[in-house]
Amino acid sequence: MTLSTLPLGTQAASGTIELSQITDTHLFADTEGDLLGVPTWHSCRAVVNAMKEELAGCDAILATGDLSQDQSPASYRHFVSMMAELTPPVFWLPGNHDEAPVMQAELDGAGIHQAKHLLGEHWQVLLLDSQAQGETCGRLSEQQLVMVDEAVAAYPHHHLLVAVHHQAVPVGCAWLDQHNLRNADELAVRLNQHNATRVVLCGHVHQGFDEVQNGIRYLASPSTCIQFKPLSDDFALDHTAPGWRQLSLHPDGRLSTRVWRLPPDAFVPDFSARGY
Repeated sequence: MTLSTLPLGTQAASGTIELSQITDTHLFADTEGDLLGVPTWHSCRAVVNAMKEELAGCDAILATGDLSQDQSPASYRHFVSMMAELTPPVFWLPGNHDEAPVMQAELDGAGIHQAKHLLGEHWQVLLLDSQAQGETCGRLSEQQLVMVDEAVAAYPHHHLLVAVHHQAVPVGCAWLDQHNLRNADELAVRLNQHNATRVVLCGHVHQGFDEVQNGIRYLASPSTCIQFKPLSDDFALDHTAPGWRQLSLHPDGRLSTRVWRLPPDAFVPDFSARGY
């Protein structure tokens, strides 16, 4: 079995697992580095400060990729430093902007666990690596797909949350959807063999998204820095503020979730930008 499994407990008497997702921090070695006008360390810093006020009872944090913009060791150290201020354990996966070996070395060295299969009493969480070397789009390797097979076969009655960087269904932005998860159909085939609740959670698209397709719920979440305008065929930035997502995994298979954002206009990007 290729699964690296870690128990996932809950602090809630109800048995509900409380998760937070933080994604697409795009940090630089230089804490003053900016992405399209937004200083990413400062915007992430503000999100983490807000999370500290809201994280009572949180059982784990999922960091779903693009943690770095410049792939520097220092950028990952900045992420580690901020995550150390949050009580719950942090679990991670790489995005297309990350340098996976550097990322793993820095996060491992800081004691951030590299387990990719979290097992609770009623739910299991699987963190998949969709990074396709040298490409913006994503692709799940055969090894990653085998992990899904093993999770479904080993725990057929556990509800399943799959976390992955790239979107597995179109979000309605043509310029973004060309950089999707290329073999999302192979993931869907495997998930359709599972009889319990199935949820796919991603980053990458810098916007909130929540849709059910063929019985599978697909969620995407805002970045801690710039936001992309929803339902825009061409590149466009959005006026909504940076944020993160909270998820409650209930024992009966229900998932309730909320997107939290900083105050409006907390970090305003350069709207004259024509590309990313």
